[in-house]
Amino acid sequence: QVQLVESGGGLVQAGGSLRLSCAASGRAFNRNAMGWFRQAPGKEREFVATINWSGGSIDYADSVKGRFTISRDNAKNTVYLQMNSLKPEDTAVYYCAARVTVVVARYGYKYWGQGTQVTVSS
Repeated sequence: QVQLVESGGGLVQAGGSLRLSCAASGRAFNRNAMGWFRQAPGKEREFVATINWSGGSIDYADSVKGRFTISRDNAKNTVYLQMNSLKPEDTAVYYCAARVTVVVARYGYKYWGQGTQVTVSS
């Protein structure tokens, strides 16, 4: 099985920065694409960013382009989401997820973490 554990969430003021981490186990040798999603109260879960094994294929939601950066350290089995210039509308539970193929996409993720809360105050 694949286990994903997010960390790094918390409370931050608008304009601030936060870095989320996702530690993965059970896939030490795979090359699958990874992604970040978020869900705000009363809203559907939405795609945030995705990255392939080499980091050569990356995709961001329009709402976070230029502010968020996704990266991964395969030696540490860890994926990161650096969030800068945070806005109150970024407030949500953020989830790490893994696909079962090497191709990046905004849908079709099989494995999910439990989520970490990010709250941005105005």
